[in-house]
Amino acid sequence: MSKARQEILNKLKNAVHPQPEKPDFDAPVYFSIDQPLDLVFKENLEKVNGSVYICESEEEVISEIKAFLSTYNPENIACAESGLRQFLTSNNIQLSLSKEASETTEIGITTCEFLVAHTGSVMVSSAIEGARQSFVYPPVHLVIARKNQIVDYLRSAYTEIQLKYGEKLPSQITLITGPSRTADIEKTLVLGAHGPRELKVYIY
Repeated sequence: MSKARQEILNKLKNAVHPQPEKPDFDAPVYFSIDQPLDLVFKENLEKVNGSVYICESEEEVISEIKAFLSTYNPENIACAESGLRQFLTSNNIQLSLSKEASETTEIGITTCEFLVAHTGSVMVSSAIEGARQSFVYPPVHLVIARKNQIVDYLRSAYTEIQLKYGEKLPSQITLITGPSRTADIEKTLVLGAHGPRELKVYIY
């Protein structure tokens, strides 16, 4: 055994390991929310590199989305949801003719089930038409939601989705909290590791 290796092992052996702090099981899991839910959602999602745009009207949300999409080729913008496609195209937002995401798709546009203010999370499910492709493959995931879809806590989101679908719950319910990211390699944060590198949520 080399001298350097022996020195490292000795240091580890003689290191002082403090007693771990005991968890407080009586501490509340949820902090109180004393601001409007849309502002709390925005604050918490933007803490994890998401982007949130709170609009006051349908006209404003369309204007904001058009401004963002203006630099992209419409053929690289995918939207699989029939109702959402109609809403966007009727407002002169051009999309790919194909509903399915492909290797060239840069942006996937979806709706969502709910937005969770407490964690800044977007709840989506397999019940959303074509959602799995739209929020996993494209580098940018753009979500369009209404203010009445924002709930306070995760427990509220699960309660609401059970009420919405009853005994026919979607086979997949997913929470998206910010862009896909990892710090596995040398503890360096990398966005877009396992999915979209950008998450943009437009609320009106």
